[in-house]
Amino acid sequence: MSVIELTIIILIGSYFAGLLGSLTGLGGGFIIIPLLTLVLRVDIHYAIGASLISVIATSSGSAAAYVKEGITNMRLGMFLEIATTAGAMAGAILAIYTPTHYIAILFGLILISSALMSLQKKKEQTTIHQSYLAQKLNLNGSYPTAQGTVEYGVTNIIGGFFTMLFAGVISGLLGIGSGALKVVAMDGIMKIPFKVSTTTSNFMIGVTAAASAVVYLQRGYIDPGLSMPVVIGVLLGAMTGSKILVNSGSSKWIRVIFAVVVSAVAVQMIYNGITGKI
Repeated sequence: MSVIELTIIILIGSYFAGLLGSLTGLGGGFIIIPLLTLVLRVDIHYAIGASLISVIATSSGSAAAYVKEGITNMRLGMFLEIATTAGAMAGAILAIYTPTHYIAILFGLILISSALMSLQKKKEQTTIHQSYLAQKLNLNGSYPTAQGTVEYGVTNIIGGFFTMLFAGVISGLLGIGSGALKVVAMDGIMKIPFKVSTTTSNFMIGVTAAASAVVYLQRGYIDPGLSMPVVIGVLLGAMTGSKILVNSGSSKWIRVIFAVVVSAVAVQMIYNGITGKI
């Protein structure tokens, strides 16, 4: 395979990774890593390094549009970044000393769990819960819809904060931006509307990935020749996804696509991890 052919394959795969990553709040790494490791046989540490760079690109490409539309809860995102950044540094250091097949199996298990949780039907919040800590930190918010502005409250701040700490560790360990766990934490634990959860996750994952990427860069696991087409493809896909989500009135179809794609990828990663092919 020539360099041009390899670059084109990575660009196309990265575009769809950025598109789905933007729509679901995952950040694109859940497709980038299997593409590079399973299809192109890249060492998983280099794949994670390229994935982290793509996560930063996804966040940059989609977060601006979400913030402009008034969907992202920026104050909540900055508060939770304290936990995810600390966890990301710890996870990246841990990944250096963890066997690659264990990383692949854990990657698959996390994705399957995220897919199952995303299919659970939840009612979007339309009233403000009287959470003392959320009021003191001014974390409650609102977002625009076709029917008018919807206000929502944030609950279980402590539980969400520690879940984000774990999400940060997974981000540094697996290079997926931990968007899946961020969305689950905000949507399920903190009772934030799903659309706000995905957009706020996109806002957060760039900072989380940057903290992890520093460790991989120091170890020499970020290859510019590999990361360049990944960043370009993911950035274009993320910009497309942000436009789709902003104009979408329902998030049900996003959940279904998320669950199907992630489950298929997860099975492949677990199988290859168990058989020692990664």
